[in-house]
Amino acid sequence: MKKIVLTGGGTAGHVTPNIALMPKLKEEGWDISYIGTEKGIEHELIEREGIPYYPIRSGKLRRYLSMENVKDAFRVLGGISDAKKALKKIKPDVVFSKGGFVAVPVVIAAGRLGIPVVAHESDMTPGLANKIAIPYAKTVCTTFPETVKLIKDGKGVYTGSPIRRELFDSSRERGLELCGFNTEKPVILSMGGSLGAVKINNALRAALPSLLKDFQIVHLCGKGNLDKSLENLEGYKQFEYVNEDLKDIFAAADVIISRAGSNSISEFLALRKPCLLIPLSAKASRGDQILNAQSFEKQGFAKVLNEDEIEKIEIEIRDLYKNRESYIHAMEKNGVSNGVDLIIKEIDKAAGMSVE
Repeated sequence: MKKIVLTGGGTAGHVTPNIALMPKLKEEGWDISYIGTEKGIEHELIEREGIPYYPIRSGKLRRYLSMENVKDAFRVLGGISDAKKALKKIKPDVVFSKGGFVAVPVVIAAGRLGIPVVAHESDMTPGLANKIAIPYAKTVCTTFPETVKLIKDGKGVYTGSPIRRELFDSSRERGLELCGFNTEKPVILSMGGSLGAVKINNALRAALPSLLKDFQIVHLCGKGNLDKSLENLEGYKQFEYVNEDLKDIFAAADVIISRAGSNSISEFLALRKPCLLIPLSAKASRGDQILNAQSFEKQGFAKVLNEDEIEKIEIEIRDLYKNRESYIHAMEKNGVSNGVDLIIKEIDKAAGMSVE
């Protein structure tokens, strides 16, 4: 049986794309194992999938000076040793890395053992973990077409991001029912990630009196961000967080307001949902969301609103909805929407499997 090791962690964004690949990998006869940290979010998420899990030591990668960097350098070295032992035991044909700090020791160990590595870069520009991993990788799959030219030695391949299969098995009727909505007004979905986005929450709620005249709004506002004074407001439904039911809420939505994390916006593209992207500012991140949003805007998939102009949110929402068909058309013309098949094709190539 052909064997693959998946790795990636630190955040759910480095794990869920791996999970999205699993059903297709299983269908194609791959025996799957996972290498991650003992206490990271990846351990919990992968255990739910019933996949053999091998924990290793790993240090956090920091872009600033800290004494913790010294300690973590030794943890990374320990992690390389742990990963080597796991890889020698598993004997995989290939390693697929989704990034995050845990992937670094695994990719280095695989490279030293001569095991081919396929990496995936979610953002427009490679993050620190992938910058370290790329020299050891045979192929680097990318979410954005612009990223290919940033990958040295011709290793970059535009594949898009892997999308969870269950997102396509959804019901608009069920989504409307969950929110208590009708079919008479269009639906806006606002989401700011698992923690919510306070500035987006506040701006949207300020515009509710006007927006609710023409729209119904489902608001994923993040843990601790519910506004009890709005609980019984007709046409407005708020949730802290939605998990299994998110696919149906996506189906009910006509347009989406969101941050510009690569996994989320890749799902919007696959589902053909026009979106208003409000990226995290460069002050609050390394600026990757700004670049992600600019790429989507350039390709005609989204409108972009800078956070410092958040007071324009209602104008931008109305313009997005008015012109939604042009965004849907651009998405439909895109040749890459769900990267699962293209990524597995690259995995097969790297492992020396015949590819039709």
